[in-house]
Amino acid sequence: MLYIGCHLPSSKGYLAMGRHAVSLGANTFAFFTRNPRGGNAKQLNKADINAFLQLAENHNFGKLVAHAPYTMNLCSANESIREFSRNMLADDMTRLELTPGNYYNFHPGSHVGQGIDKGIEQIADALNATLKPTQTTTVLLEGMAGKGSEIGSKFEELRTILDKVELKEKMGICLDTCHLWEAGYNIVNDLNGVLEEFDRIIGINYLKAIHLNDSKNLIGAHKDRHERIGFGKIGTDPLIRIINHPQLKKLPFILETPNDDEGYSNEISLMRSNYTEW
Repeated sequence: MLYIGCHLPSSKGYLAMGRHAVSLGANTFAFFTRNPRGGNAKQLNKADINAFLQLAENHNFGKLVAHAPYTMNLCSANESIREFSRNMLADDMTRLELTPGNYYNFHPGSHVGQGIDKGIEQIADALNATLKPTQTTTVLLEGMAGKGSEIGSKFEELRTILDKVELKEKMGICLDTCHLWEAGYNIVNDLNGVLEEFDRIIGINYLKAIHLNDSKNLIGAHKDRHERIGFGKIGTDPLIRIINHPQLKKLPFILETPNDDEGYSNEISLMRSNYTEW
């Protein structure tokens, strides 16, 4: 089964997101745990969550991929931002246990001149202070495009973070097709080679989710500019190959393309019509 969805607004709660996803033909989705540019999260409604969990079971939903706000930077050069980010991470881990067994995706962060080694140390320290053996949420490091001082555009950087995290069984990786392409990984002409490299450096067992996006830019641009499927430099056929790849096809695929509901519905339909069931 193809598990595919898109990024949905979370302001109206879990049940509204679930119904929205179903209306688009989706059976998973991503959402920000709070305002993507801000701090405090809204209070959760347990009745709303329970109703959503029933809807998700009825529609055979795959893993949800919650997304940390863009303001979370665990390796900022500013200590107050790091503290704010650590508190946000801890709060999100608590909240997500109300929808157990899903994923929490975050951008590793930007070291802002401190250097990659220092930034990686700070990211790992924050995870080690937060992750608990009893949690059911798997935390995903997102591979990045490599703009500015971003950490995580190279598989080696993601691997080094994992090496420093104590509860590795609570960790995973989310790869974004636009980010991969713009980071210099040729998923158009050498998808197998890219996955072999990922497996050699990180381990394919850590790959838990895919952000499925086209790119406005050529390979290696390091700019992170998403495009609608088929309108960018990656193209439709390579993305179809990704959803059908034996090592990927059971993962949740999240569209983060610049679209409205009609556009997302069309992209979900396009991918479903080109997916080969086992």
